[in-house]
Amino acid sequence: MNEYELTVGLEVHAELKTQTKMFCACKNNPDEKEPNVNTCPICMGHPGTIPTLNKEAIKSVIKVGRAVGGKIADFTEWDRKNYFYPDIPKGYQISQYKYPLVEGGELAGVKITRIHLEEDTGTSQHDKGDFSLVNYNRAGVPLMELVTEPVIKSARQAGAFAEELQLLLRTLGVAEANMEKGEMRVEANISVALKGADKFGTKVEVKNLNSFKAAEKSIEYEMKRHIEALEKGEVIIQETRGFDENTGATFSQRKKEDSHDYRYFPDPDLPKLYVSQIPEFSVEAMSGEIPELPWEKRERYSKDFSIKTEDIESYVYDFTLGEFFENVIKDFGGDKNKVVLASNYVTSDVVGLSRKENISIDEVVAKIPHTSFASLINLVSDKKISSRGAKDILAIMYKDGGEPQEIAEKNGFILSNDPDALKKVIEQIVAENPTVVADYKAGKTNLIQFLVGQGMKAMKGSGDPAVIKEELEKALNS
Repeated sequence: MNEYELTVGLEVHAELKTQTKMFCACKNNPDEKEPNVNTCPICMGHPGTIPTLNKEAIKSVIKVGRAVGGKIADFTEWDRKNYFYPDIPKGYQISQYKYPLVEGGELAGVKITRIHLEEDTGTSQHDKGDFSLVNYNRAGVPLMELVTEPVIKSARQAGAFAEELQLLLRTLGVAEANMEKGEMRVEANISVALKGADKFGTKVEVKNLNSFKAAEKSIEYEMKRHIEALEKGEVIIQETRGFDENTGATFSQRKKEDSHDYRYFPDPDLPKLYVSQIPEFSVEAMSGEIPELPWEKRERYSKDFSIKTEDIESYVYDFTLGEFFENVIKDFGGDKNKVVLASNYVTSDVVGLSRKENISIDEVVAKIPHTSFASLINLVSDKKISSRGAKDILAIMYKDGGEPQEIAEKNGFILSNDPDALKKVIEQIVAENPTVVADYKAGKTNLIQFLVGQGMKAMKGSGDPAVIKEELEKALNS
């Protein structure tokens, strides 16, 4: 078989988190359950209505553009993209064609062609019988579209780019980008050609991919389909396809349109925009509105804290967890051992509580003050309590509240340094577990951990496991 090369370009749509729609004052509420309540004559396209621009939506796209190092347009305008579909009430979509708000930039190693603003469509429902219903609550919601260069070479790279974009949108606070709710949708333009060829293969677009997994699987499927067809000498048809998550296969929807099919022309009802003439959009005015970006946070955490890569990703993706961790370590005076210890407990035990109780991280940290958690880490670091004791104390803090020192003293979790008490426990463990002791002496040395556990249990968490292990080994090897 010949060697082939995959090339992918992505188009990603994300609904922006504004109070109102793009061109009218209707509420932008993705969680509205009642159909067709967030509508008005403007977003429904009634004759004689005049749209107005949503300044916050424009600012949101400029934030994204600056974050990815794109060129912000000085001049921009809106165009009418003409096509008919029942969920487009005007018979055209207001978008940007020739003059997008942002050109260029790069994210996750992928070069970006453009980022522009448009309005979303309504939603069609086909589950009520032999007819369809249309809900126009979403029609007119501000929609950012980002188009990458055709430089992506694998399905995983495409998925990673989409994940990083979602993270960026959330970090900037411009979009929730929940794919399962349709707030972010991915479209993949896929082509396959012989390796080393000086041109792309025929492009096929797979639309409305609503999960990272679906995006990756559809690309993998299309690559396999293209290669099999090319090996048979078949011609790939340029078309738009859908993806069936149940079968893992794509299917033909329609012939792919070209830009001239949409008959773009400037919207006569909307003003031309000169970005440099609007003070709120200047670099100086917006400098304080762009927070620490994901890649900047990764670099800082790696440099300053020396914690595990997977821990860093947890803090980058979960803002509440990251803020809690940073608050915990504030008073450690740069002690990297305590920082690493704190990170281990946050990512294992705090996250573990969230999963066990089936609640959000926000709800967990609301019940455990970061100052109290820092005190707990200090107790472990100073070897006043064991790791097992720390876990038990944390569970009590979450359930009943209280300070770690008081809980430790009340429940006997303070590590005991009484050699006589420890000697009695060792003798008791050896006497009560003759079979385990015999197996240990016969060469099954890993059984020492079981005996240590028995010692910790006998001392009700007040024993130091390292000391117990050391004394057990002395007793068993004497």
